[in-house]
Amino acid sequence: MTAIEIPELTIPKVALVTGGNSGIGRAIAARLASMGTIIVVGYKSRREMADKVVGALQGSGHLAIRIAIDDATSVADAAAVVRERFDGLDALINCGGATTPVAANDLDALTDEIFDRAVAINLRGPFAMVRAFRPLLERRDRAVIVNISSIAARTGVGSSLAYVAAKGGLDALTIALAKVLAPKIRVFSVSPAGVDTDFVPHRTRDQLQKTAERLPLGKVTTPDDVARAVIACIVNLTSSTGIVVPVDEGRHL
Repeated sequence: MTAIEIPELTIPKVALVTGGNSGIGRAIAARLASMGTIIVVGYKSRREMADKVVGALQGSGHLAIRIAIDDATSVADAAAVVRERFDGLDALINCGGATTPVAANDLDALTDEIFDRAVAINLRGPFAMVRAFRPLLERRDRAVIVNISSIAARTGVGSSLAYVAAKGGLDALTIALAKVLAPKIRVFSVSPAGVDTDFVPHRTRDQLQKTAERLPLGKVTTPDDVARAVIACIVNLTSSTGIVVPVDEGRHL
């Protein structure tokens, strides 16, 4: 029998994770660092949490950088720091996001301010990161962008209609960028649902568990479940780009 040739793994040397000081971002940073990647932990606030994440990561050379993804100057300043420190970037994981829960049928409560904020953080922000860091990604071979989306983009059910729309736009942007940035940069969306974090204000673990019991796989998604999907996109899916990867225990079915 002919031996199966196992391809070399595409482990990134340097990765930037926005929203890396908590939840899914923290889990992604930990997974990548355990593989030998140097991590740039992007955070908007709670610097002490970002420093704690950096201090707990395996390996050395990691750093925390404040990045307000809705502020062009902050994004540009972060790109300058990464360029000076590393002269390139292998993986950009757009995990930073925010939501203000509003009942879907309460259209009056979904104000223009809430809607614009959702789009600025969850759609325009990731694009601003891609725009600023594209030159650094293109300096490396087999660079990857992973946008953390939401299954809400597919189901139409989420913390607010604005959040649903913004994440739908992010998935569409992922597909468009995959075409624009090929062949040098692969682009993915990883699309979770009901992850066990404090991302959605006032959502309880009991609520998550009750929802999970109705899903095909019957369990609550953990931040590390999402992180492992991100790793798969970066390391294993080397012949894929422009796809949306659900991590939702089958909620979309």
